Amino acid sequence: MKYTEEHEWLRAEDDVMVVGITEHAATQLGDLVFVELPDVGTTVSKDDEIVVIESVKAASDILAPIDGEIVEVNEVLVENPAMVNDDAQGEAWFFKIKPSDPSQMDDMMDETAYNKYIG
Repeated sequence: MKYTEEHEWLRAEDDVMVVGITEHAATQLGDLVFVELPDVGTTVSKDDEIVVIESVKAASDILAPIDGEIVEVNEVLVENPAMVNDDAQGEAWFFKIKPSDPSQMDDMMDETAYNKYIG
């Protein structure tokens, strides 16, 4: 699993990356009440704002961690945004992306480095 400074995680699944936010981010945001996901088939560039989330504390954008094509979204989160608070790094992933440049993940943190980062 890889982590970004924006508190996203990426997990390889065949030739795509599953993307969500970390438990740390979910805790900081508080109870999620709204999630807007990107459209399947959308081509995104690294740092594009592609997911909107709202919590009882704030609204935030989730940025694309890498360049690629959105190949699947987790529609369950639209109906049940609080799932992110319950299982942020498991079943509550946001989208799956087919990377166009997998080398963009080379500089991302592993779990040890991320835990030190949020220290």
